[in-house]
Amino acid sequence: MSVPVQAQSTNLATGAPVTASTADLPASNAVDGNTGTRWASAAQTDPSWIAVDLGQPYDLDQVEIFWEAANPDTYEIWGSNNGTDWTTLSTQTGGVFGHRTDTIAVDGIYQQVRIQGISRSAGNQWGYSIWELGVYGSPANCDSGCLVELDATTAQARMSGGDIVDVHYSVNGGGQLNVRMTQDGGNWTHNIPNLSPGDVVTVHFTKITAGVGETTDPIQFTFTGQGGSSSSSSSSSSSSSSSSGGSGGSGGGSSSSSSSGGSSGSSSSSSSGGNPDLGNIVPLYNSGTALEPAITFETPTALVTRFSDRARDRHAKEDHFQAYDHYLSFYWEDRTASIEIIDEVAKGGDTVRMNVRTQFKLSDTEAENRWFYRGVGTVAEYCDNGTMTVVDNYHYYKERSFNCRENRAIQIGDKLEFEISQFLDASVPNGRANYYGTTFLYIVGEGLVPWDVGGTTPFGGIKDSYKIAEKAWLGGDTTIHASTSGETDNHFLQMATNIGYDNAQPFMLGRRVLHSSAIDGVHDEKPLENPAFAPMVNLAGPHYINTSCGSCHERNGRAAPAPVGEPLDKWTFKVADANGNPDPFLGSALQPKARSGAASEGSVSIAYWTEQNGLRSPNYAFTGVTPARFSARIAPNLVGIGLLEAIAESSIVARADAGDSNGDGISGRVNRVVDPETGETRLGRFGWKAGAASVRHQLARAFNTDMGVMTSVFPNPDCGSSQNDCGSSGAELADNHLQDLTKYISLLGVRPQRNYDNPAVVSGEQVFANIGCADCHTPTLQTSAFHPLAELRNQTIHPYTDLLLHDMGVGLADNLGEGEASGAEWRTPPLWGLGLSACVTGGVENPIGGQGNEVCTPVHSYLHDGRARTIEEAILWHGGEGQAAKNAYQSLSATNKQNLLQFLNSL
Repeated sequence: MSVPVQAQSTNLATGAPVTASTADLPASNAVDGNTGTRWASAAQTDPSWIAVDLGQPYDLDQVEIFWEAANPDTYEIWGSNNGTDWTTLSTQTGGVFGHRTDTIAVDGIYQQVRIQGISRSAGNQWGYSIWELGVYGSPANCDSGCLVELDATTAQARMSGGDIVDVHYSVNGGGQLNVRMTQDGGNWTHNIPNLSPGDVVTVHFTKITAGVGETTDPIQFTFTGQGGSSSSSSSSSSSSSSSSGGSGGSGGGSSSSSSSGGSSGSSSSSSSGGNPDLGNIVPLYNSGTALEPAITFETPTALVTRFSDRARDRHAKEDHFQAYDHYLSFYWEDRTASIEIIDEVAKGGDTVRMNVRTQFKLSDTEAENRWFYRGVGTVAEYCDNGTMTVVDNYHYYKERSFNCRENRAIQIGDKLEFEISQFLDASVPNGRANYYGTTFLYIVGEGLVPWDVGGTTPFGGIKDSYKIAEKAWLGGDTTIHASTSGETDNHFLQMATNIGYDNAQPFMLGRRVLHSSAIDGVHDEKPLENPAFAPMVNLAGPHYINTSCGSCHERNGRAAPAPVGEPLDKWTFKVADANGNPDPFLGSALQPKARSGAASEGSVSIAYWTEQNGLRSPNYAFTGVTPARFSARIAPNLVGIGLLEAIAESSIVARADAGDSNGDGISGRVNRVVDPETGETRLGRFGWKAGAASVRHQLARAFNTDMGVMTSVFPNPDCGSSQNDCGSSGAELADNHLQDLTKYISLLGVRPQRNYDNPAVVSGEQVFANIGCADCHTPTLQTSAFHPLAELRNQTIHPYTDLLLHDMGVGLADNLGEGEASGAEWRTPPLWGLGLSACVTGGVENPIGGQGNEVCTPVHSYLHDGRARTIEEAILWHGGEGQAAKNAYQSLSATNKQNLLQFLNSL
């Protein structure tokens, strides 16, 4: 099968795959060739879009849109070759309400075409509606005649013309590889090596003629051959082409490919060099996955960033109030905003504009949008403190060309710190009207960045903001700013810095699910102010462990062991009979609590601790049936797991070495699990033994066993063969609530590394690598290009995990495996948030009263059962594959030990 970039004289869109932001009428109606059917977006939703995938890149010349009466005043036509990075091909304004056909000339080689409705025509009270969409193209030649062709069967790339030709490609979203083609007559060729059928390859070319480089847009194909190509390896020499010259393609397309390499150190070679055999593992996401819109993209005239925000009680730097990180009452209602930054300075223009869409009308006099921090008098003082221009009750904007902080025109590199103080109109139905927003730092020409404080402003103000070094962005672009408000217990509650334009509201709705009781629906925060959540009422049981997600994952952190003799109601006990099958009287999990006439399955507690050489281990007591086999697991913290889901399976499998072929004593294995919805084999990555493949499945399983709540994923109660009081089957929690909760958990932000430039921390990081900790706790990984959430795609992250199973020795072993994991094997836990978790778990107290006087009351709880009371104790429990690293730790000097522990506490 050959997939050349070639001409097409007919309508390329007819019958092609199509997606839309919303669809009151199906998007497919716009490409079905029938002018009597139409796509319609949701009413009064701006912006709205429809996108068609042509299946391969074409050199486009014309787009034709047969609009229904509900049409735009202003819209744009975008092109892309990866569905993520978009280039504006045309901007159309002045559209009039009523049926019309627009024929627009476009130019460029693109596979995806998107119609982006920005504002509706006067009189259009509905949405956007298209009877039929036409896309037309012509032969895809570079400006100087270089024909690009890819063969999906042989994985051969060809390009005609040029003095030198470089090929840049990535496989399955891994790092970019750069090679120089070999010349064959007037053509240049390269066979992409080591591919397996089904691998998705993204490739673009640079043709250098007389020293001037011309780069094509990225092209993507799925390899269909019967094995990897190898014939060209001897004739292709490695060569970096990053300095080959100018680009003839779009900025968005070029940057997309180059960003996939990242700065991931040793992980880059594993994830991009060679393609490990996934066997029967089916990836969660691939090139056909529907993708949410990009957060940041470039147009010919601007760098555009589209994200969202939430309500705050006070300002970020006011540690004397300690009232910034928590959530207001009714946080899910009327209290999020969508923001679009149009940075024309980045493209040689002179303005930065901020468009704001709210959930409720703002106060006529206090729709503030504070720009350019000064910090004079208060730590919340900005020099451009004016209100926004009102478009209507839900749309506002602010546009500037002057930097009042520097007393000059805005320039690339300027620090534009801003805060949108969204004082609602007094008619808001619930909760108070006045509140503040998140403090963001936007670098002109660059984008949103995590920030910390230090030094003075040009006006002598305090707590100036600065960009945190990118090496400390543990969660990539999701990384949130440093904590400056003194709320040590709320580190894990924050939304990602780059949360998408439409995602703050589902994030909040999902958060409400997590904090609501499955018995009476009562919210565990401000229960007198926040009303009960009706969809959660009476869902728990008949058998269950606890009443809500937040009951175990308090403040999204890890739980701690209960005192001796008290029920362990923040734990899950996996149980089985002597043969490893579900216990006939308990099922697969012990559920101590019961309601609706069911009998308790008995409780479990810590009877006593056994301590030897300073290391303690728990001994359990069961009041009912004592299972023949069990595995005790404490609730872990929740941050960052969306990013872990976004890592390509190939990157994880590449690190596995089940037979320890290199003899280093590390034999990480994957856990293969069955997808409960499709029956396919997936890569396990969540839970203490990697027993779940996705965030959605992990949450649905917790609903099922921990709260006794059935979902569409797990519609049957956890029930032993000898039990008859387990309740009926069938989904109880509506799927939209599970989806909202999945988005909430997936988009929690990760705090940055702290003290990353401290010499002791820098030294400790090197010790961490030298003694072998990094052999399992992989410092750097790259997420793939195929995750549906744009916030999580193409991110360089530092989770310190390989997501593999490792035998940790007899000291940490239990007698019950899970899937392919044995009782002695545990998935490497990520370390981000390690140094913050004790304060999150323990919370705060205020011994002297008053604002600003809360102090952390740390509770240390590490490893799968919380037995370790210090990070050092957790290290000393390492056996099996971790034994060598533990031995090396014990041999360190006192200084190196302290440096290592300081490094771990900085995460």
